[in-house]
Amino acid sequence: MSRVIFDNGTHRCIVFDDILNEGEVEIEDVQSNQFLIVNKDHGLLFDPGGAKVFQPLHKEISKFIYPRKVKKIVISHQDPDTGAGINYWMVFSNATAYVPQLWARFIPHFCRQSIEKNFFTSIPEEGMRLNLNDSEFILLPAHFLHSVGNIHMYDATSKILFSGDMGTSLLPFTADFEPVEDFEEHVKFMEGFHKRYIVSNKVCKLWVNMVRDLDIEMIIPQHGRKYFKGKEMVNRFIDWVYNLQCGIDLLNQNAYTIPPE
Repeated sequence: MSRVIFDNGTHRCIVFDDILNEGEVEIEDVQSNQFLIVNKDHGLLFDPGGAKVFQPLHKEISKFIYPRKVKKIVISHQDPDTGAGINYWMVFSNATAYVPQLWARFIPHFCRQSIEKNFFTSIPEEGMRLNLNDSEFILLPAHFLHSVGNIHMYDATSKILFSGDMGTSLLPFTADFEPVEDFEEHVKFMEGFHKRYIVSNKVCKLWVNMVRDLDIEMIIPQHGRKYFKGKEMVNRFIDWVYNLQCGIDLLNQNAYTIPPE
């Protein structure tokens, strides 16, 4: 359930990729990865997932850090599989939750009515930087990928880009969580999702031009059992995104017709 993907002795990155297989939720639910970064004795949780995964996720996190030492929670966008469990973290942690500015009035609807006013902090449209025990994280603008208000996160210590829906692959639950080895073979598991959910090639190019300025060793998406590790594979994925035709690029009049009687 939990996999350590980076550990230099004081800084660890852990992915929880198969919470949905633990019996607490239905297999038909959307598979979603949750991420914990522990730096020294404090934690940052990126995309904590929906309400159904809170209990098993909380249990797994306690193997790495006392959950009340999770000091920062980052929610990338408004989808329920990304952050609907935030209500429980509001109760069972001492964290501050960072949410995209556009969704700052919407995400609190996941929470109880007596919400603490200082629990949520808005992430500006242009992104921001966070510090966790002298470790820097960059919250990057990722608008329209797929959410109209979206952010990705770069961990400067591990050099991991947590890329949200970018890089999503639709593989069976039985697939192992491991780096992509055959990129061309892997494309067939990515392209359907990206063509339908990512808005356009214009935003793909804008994203690529931004992330090329980062020193990236791994790209790990929010969905799927594969990720991109090493400069060569990271660059192959980025190049693929740059040339991707998707979303409104592929629309025609046939998508807008009145259903027959």
